[in-house]
Amino acid sequence: MTEPTRNPETSLVHGHAAKTGALVTGRRVWGVWVVVVGLAVVAVLVVAVAAAVGTANIPVPAVIRFLFSGDAGDPGWTTLLDRVRMPRVGTAAAAGAGLALAGLVMQTLFANPLADPYVLGISSGASLGVALVTLGGGTLGAGFVAITGTGRLGVVVAAAIGALAVLLLILLFGRWISSVVSLLIIGVMVSSAVGAVTSLLLAFAEPARLQQFITWGLGSFSGVPRDDMILMVIIIAAAGVIILLLSQSLNAMLLGERYARTMGVRVRLVRYLAITATAVIAGTVTAYCGPIAFLGIAVPHLARLVIGTSDHRVLLPASLLIGVIISVACSMITQLPPGDLVLPVNVVSALVGVPVVLVVLLRSRRLSAGAV
Repeated sequence: MTEPTRNPETSLVHGHAAKTGALVTGRRVWGVWVVVVGLAVVAVLVVAVAAAVGTANIPVPAVIRFLFSGDAGDPGWTTLLDRVRMPRVGTAAAAGAGLALAGLVMQTLFANPLADPYVLGISSGASLGVALVTLGGGTLGAGFVAITGTGRLGVVVAAAIGALAVLLLILLFGRWISSVVSLLIIGVMVSSAVGAVTSLLLAFAEPARLQQFITWGLGSFSGVPRDDMILMVIIIAAAGVIILLLSQSLNAMLLGERYARTMGVRVRLVRYLAITATAVIAGTVTAYCGPIAFLGIAVPHLARLVIGTSDHRVLLPASLLIGVIISVACSMITQLPPGDLVLPVNVVSALVGVPVVLVVLLRSRRLSAGAV
């Protein structure tokens, strides 16, 4: 089958590759890695500040001391950081890093600047699982609750099962489909179908349960216990390592799958690994935090602007670090209202992500029109 012609919008994703080459070579290597190291320093500082800010402020030096020794110098501060602040910040950092990596991989794999980690319907599957637990659904809902249980653990298990079911369905279709465009369309169709079932449950849900589901859908980094946060970090880190190991293959795929095959890349294997790792990240984040919006779309583009290259060897680490910075910053902003009020994460992430997506659309329009 002839490889489809790339959409002009994809020049935004690969623009730097066309102008300066996809790979970072020569003297630029040191400059780019200096930027990455700078991003790592900023990420650590943002994490420290986010852990320090709240209803009871903690000095940043005490937070940094806690990060390295587990003791903030005051029993109250240590308890607060250990049980509340660091689990919240760690959850935000893991979610931001994972979604940034997954978003970049999806944009490269599908050659679409507006692709995100949820483009294949993983989030919709997780939402359906949560809907069955929180909203009920007759015999089916009762049976699902019997499997997953109730409470927060039940919600996490239900989301994981829903995400896994959609992943297996996409991988099953992928066995007979060689075109990434067709696979993308199937993912969108599966997402729409699963979303329709969720909407049906919403239409007949009790008001109290409906409010519970809506609250979950707005996203939150709070309320994740330390042990759950550690498990979440381990899962996302494992999937992230797989993505990082694919950097060379992703570089080859910047110029299309046919070119990648001539370079010896096992395209189908890379596609399976990339989709599976992305689905694991998206499903894990959705299970613990709800469907966090915009980070997976916006962060890769910010990373390209900061790094100035499409070389995945540096773009992936840069995206990871910027994802941590923005996600933790969003988590910090959600805690700013006075009293016990907490803003939904998706409200804050939308305020960050929407301007970036608009810039993406405007720049792609200029590029497709031949503007410099």
